[in-house]
Amino acid sequence: MSSRARVSAYRDRLRAEGLRPVQVWVPDVRSTSFAVEAQRQAASVAAASVHSDDMQFVEAISTSWDE
Repeated sequence: MSSRARVSAYRDRLRAEGLRPVQVWVPDVRSTSFAVEAQRQAASVAAASVHSDDMQFVEAISTSWDE
């Protein structure tokens, strides 16, 4: 059986189980532009003089990971 036939049969079995294929695009965290933008955003958040409710929430849930 060719690899194309095996893949097709595998996909057919998944569809028969009620599943469907989905393609998801995510940022390329290895790219230089991603690192530059992440650094910019982190510096912007760190420089904020007033914490919003959102930041208080993030800080509250992030401290629970340290335990």
